Amino acid sequence: MQGFPVATRGQRIGLLGGSFDPPHAGHVHITREALRRFGLDRVWWLASPGNPLKSSGPAPMARRLTVARTMIRDPRVLVSDIEARIGTRYTAETLRVLRAYYPGVRFVWLMGADNLAGFHRWDRWRSILGQVPVGVVARPGWGLRSLHSVTARAYRAARLPEGRARALADQAPPAWCYIRIPMQEISSSDLRARGEWAG
Repeated sequence: MQGFPVATRGQRIGLLGGSFDPPHAGHVHITREALRRFGLDRVWWLASPGNPLKSSGPAPMARRLTVARTMIRDPRVLVSDIEARIGTRYTAETLRVLRAYYPGVRFVWLMGADNLAGFHRWDRWRSILGQVPVGVVARPGWGLRSLHSVTARAYRAARLPEGRARALADQAPPAWCYIRIPMQEISSSDLRARGEWAG
């Protein structure tokens, strides 16, 4: 499809979805840690057209993409509006399309521990876990809540030990791995609340 990123069979690509409203240093930090700890070749930031779990829409896509691209200049990281291009808003559907378009690419869904805590509320959340391995990155204050969440309990047998994080992309789903990293106290919602980002 026109405008789709290039990826080759066998590549390990992390997918970091979100509104990026705004993108910030925490996204950069998580991405760099995920590349290293999960042994990824690339990470794609998937800027969402809108989060179905949020009542209000994000800032315009063009602005979010522009700011994100100024923040992360690592050649292994791609900032993309691929969900808007293919017309999906739900992760399960996005993954279905990407896996069909990129056969042989080893995708890993990346998320912060805060997302794991509420993951069971995502649309077709079990389908997501059935499609790709999931890499979970620690976030301040969310460790216990995420590791005792509905999802973590339901899929405890599919959890990969942190010491084997680099093997995550090679695992048949369902598989997930929680990694602890030096944490940064920053979030998009905090930046919006402080008035540092206006849609």
